[in-house]
Amino acid sequence: MEKSLQKEKAERFRALHSRGRILILPNAWDVPSARVFEDSGFPAVATSSAGMMVSLGYPDGESIPRDLYLSAVRRISNSLSIPLSVDAVSGFGETPVEIESTIRGIIESGGIGINIEDYLTRSDSLRSLDTAVERIKLIKKFGEKFDVPLVINGRTDALRHAPGSDEERLKEAILRAKAFRDAGADCVYPMGLTDATSIETFVKELDYPTNVMVRRGLPPIRELERLGVARVSFGPSASYAAMGLLKRVSREIIEEGTYNSLVEGAITFDELNKLASPHNI
Repeated sequence: MEKSLQKEKAERFRALHSRGRILILPNAWDVPSARVFEDSGFPAVATSSAGMMVSLGYPDGESIPRDLYLSAVRRISNSLSIPLSVDAVSGFGETPVEIESTIRGIIESGGIGINIEDYLTRSDSLRSLDTAVERIKLIKKFGEKFDVPLVINGRTDALRHAPGSDEERLKEAILRAKAFRDAGADCVYPMGLTDATSIETFVKELDYPTNVMVRRGLPPIRELERLGVARVSFGPSASYAAMGLLKRVSREIIEEGTYNSLVEGAITFDELNKLASPHNI
């Protein structure tokens, strides 16, 4: 991708976070899912770490080889004409050199945004706040070094993994999100925030673009807009839904001998093939 076009996509994506109109960001796991989202009219797409990695035979996290991960990102990016934000999990490395390699690879693969989290899968714990903040500063620095103004979404998993009561976890999530904001993140993402009262508290405390994820119990889009949420992402929900459909299809055929779930609402052969024809402009 030409650097000028990539920079333009990054700035276009950043502008979509301006408060007033919520950004609905679908998360794709492969080329056809990304193309379905673009063709449906979404202004940008993000990758789903869980969906993409499982589709390649790896669990969510960083056990997937970096080159394979980046190859999947590149395939998705090359199929799109709209901005692609990339879930970088926790950065695929601990040293600045390793983080730089990840960021360079994402930019070279066509990514214009980064989702970075403070959760360590291998130890099932949160990073120290200082380390998480330094990681965001490094990503911002490397984006500038490689001449792409990356849009950074700073995710905290404090609501799930910080010690204490629900109230104490919310306070920790707010503390971490403020630190991510001050370190240069363009948007903050309290993973697991779903109830309207906590969302309202968080948004008012941060006074900054906030991302929430689709999951059971999340208020509808209109209510999220009223609460001041800037961005709602699908996360792995679309891949859950797709796999759920396949389970229902399988059960119907095996137990009932009918095919209704398989054929109703399905796309055609020509539509499927068209999803493999890139229109990256």
